[in-house]
Amino acid sequence: MRLLRTFLRVQTAVNSGQFLRGLHQKSGETDLLKHLRSRLKAAGPITVADYMREVLTNPAAGYYMHKDVFGTQGDFITSPEISQMFGELLGVWCVNEWMLGGSPRSMQVVELGPGRGTLAQDMLRVFQQFPMMQDAVSLHLVEVSPKMAAMQEERLTGVIKDDKRKNAASGEDIVYKRRKTKSGVPISWYSDIHDLPQGFSCYIAHEFLDALPVHKFQRTPQGWREVLVDVDDREGPHHLRFVLSPSPTAASKGFIQAGEKRDHLEVCPQAGVLVQHLADRIAGHGGAALLADYGHDGSKTDTLRGFRNHQLHEVLQEPGSADLTADVDFSYLRHMCACKDKVVTHGPMTQREFLENMGIELRLQVLQRNADKSQRKDLLSGYDMLTNPDKMGDRFKFFSITRQRTPPKGSRTPSEPAGFYRLEFQ
Repeated sequence: MRLLRTFLRVQTAVNSGQFLRGLHQKSGETDLLKHLRSRLKAAGPITVADYMREVLTNPAAGYYMHKDVFGTQGDFITSPEISQMFGELLGVWCVNEWMLGGSPRSMQVVELGPGRGTLAQDMLRVFQQFPMMQDAVSLHLVEVSPKMAAMQEERLTGVIKDDKRKNAASGEDIVYKRRKTKSGVPISWYSDIHDLPQGFSCYIAHEFLDALPVHKFQRTPQGWREVLVDVDDREGPHHLRFVLSPSPTAASKGFIQAGEKRDHLEVCPQAGVLVQHLADRIAGHGGAALLADYGHDGSKTDTLRGFRNHQLHEVLQEPGSADLTADVDFSYLRHMCACKDKVVTHGPMTQREFLENMGIELRLQVLQRNADKSQRKDLLSGYDMLTNPDKMGDRFKFFSITRQRTPPKGSRTPSEPAGFYRLEFQ
């Protein structure tokens, strides 16, 4: 209900041009707000996508750039931080894809937006249980935040050293860190997915797409108009406001599909370009991609929201101090992959279904055998948080891109990737 009330307030403001009156106290000012105000007064309103990009990744004051935002002390907590079972099952998924791909001599495990490195750490622990993979696996992390890259390095290697990020911008070295894990697995860090080497790869993107910038559109009697962000010097709660473009923009002309039925729309072109790039890599060099995120299958309209201290936070309030996120439209991603040869998409499927298909209940039973009372309580709590439909179970969706493959005649191996059908355990 709170999200609905926020949506109604924003839409009323956008439609009428009138904002809430009688609130004389403006929200706090941040360094990023000062930067945005100067930019807006000089060049006019910006798109919501530009606003998100500034809020999250501005080099000087972006939300992700200089602090640890995860965990109970941060603003939100992710599935890998809740239970080791999550990362372990994604590790099993990678092993299964490697085997279905013919067990190639090398496999790149690529994680986009690796957080604290917890998911990578749990997956690596699984790979150690398969001796035939010991010399095949390498880890490749795509991370733009220096703070988060340092945390990943410490978790996975035990040390933090200087990196070459200053050279990456000049093209001298597109890999700004090269290390080895405590168990000897090579790790490389990149600022951009296009810098990754070619090769058989398993791509993992968990809560990555929902932070990519979205354009917002609204249907009006005059046609589609883009929602923009502008300065608000009038009475009201914030220093910024939403406005509508007076005429169609390049984005409203190019990003809205013919036959769209919704009146309010969010489109993330960067996510579309990303999945097409992954599809090309998978078609050319093998492997698969697994994308897990908040999302829907083309049914939702207004999902942009902020999070701070595990609570909803006004999108325009104190920019740079809170996370911004928008649900992933998986129908758009499927559409963007439809033109690609040799690949096929799967899902979206709820997190609950995916983890159950991967055998989370069996893994829970195994871990409980050697756990004390407190550990068993934590395991059950984590299991409930991950799979309960009223918690993360149905809220998160899984989506996959794989090569087209037809099982040999008489084979019982499904064409879908693991998790999109129920694995048989003996």
